[in-house]
Amino acid sequence: MAGRVAGKVAMITGGGRGQGRSHAVRLAEEGADIVLVDACTTINDAVTYPMATREDLERTAELVRKTGRRVQTHVADVRDFPALKAAADAAVDEFGAIDILCANAGIISWHWSWEIPESAWDDVIDVNLKGVWNSVRAVVPHMMKDRRGGSIVATSSAGGIRGLPYTAHYVASKFGVVGLVKSFANELGQYNIRVNAIHPGTVLGDGEFASAMGTLDPVPRKFFGDYPEYAPNPGHLRDPNADDSVRHAPRPGTDTRDISEAVLWLASDASHFVTGISLPVDDGQVNRQ
Repeated sequence: MAGRVAGKVAMITGGGRGQGRSHAVRLAEEGADIVLVDACTTINDAVTYPMATREDLERTAELVRKTGRRVQTHVADVRDFPALKAAADAAVDEFGAIDILCANAGIISWHWSWEIPESAWDDVIDVNLKGVWNSVRAVVPHMMKDRRGGSIVATSSAGGIRGLPYTAHYVASKFGVVGLVKSFANELGQYNIRVNAIHPGTVLGDGEFASAMGTLDPVPRKFFGDYPEYAPNPGHLRDPNADDSVRHAPRPGTDTRDISEAVLWLASDASHFVTGISLPVDDGQVNRQ
């Protein structure tokens, strides 16, 4: 049986590992050829978890190839529009089109809002917000041609819905992503291009990499330990492995594959009537704010 995105081409930023790797593998499993983009470098010293490397990017490509799909890799920073445009153009030259864009690349650092280093503010805003804008404008001319259409999925966050503490620059960038998505959805509908945002909650990782919100980064762990009143609210759904004597045992967080399932649905024709939405994939966290 054909996959849900069979014959399509998906470009994924931040594809070196984490959610980007998961999205790439899941879309490839459902029939898409994949274009991977990652900066593969340290962005800012305030970001205290490791960035993806070229080896990570190639590992993602290997996982895509194992599904039988084709793959391109590009080392490019989403802040660099010419590099993104070159990647998109190269993808179209080889694969003929780009049907899906996952504007996923993002970074986070942890500070009280009045103590954010200016360089960290600039880099978080530029990667998370300008990077989405750059990614879309690199890809949409190909989607607009002959009204071919496509689906754009931008990664926001639970922090794009609620004011998470200790991450004001990140929250500002993710709220901004929602605004971009809504504007792009209104403008690009005439070209049969759908644009939506996903809002992951606490993400645990993909088995090979735990995100900054998970187990690797000691900074948020210490902060939430010192200020438990600011810790992310648990979701609604119960951990099925918890002891029955515990009234409410929230699941520990979201796996990257859960996010990828939402991306797959938004990328596929199953959501052909859906555009301009913000879709939380967070176990009900933002609903409990």
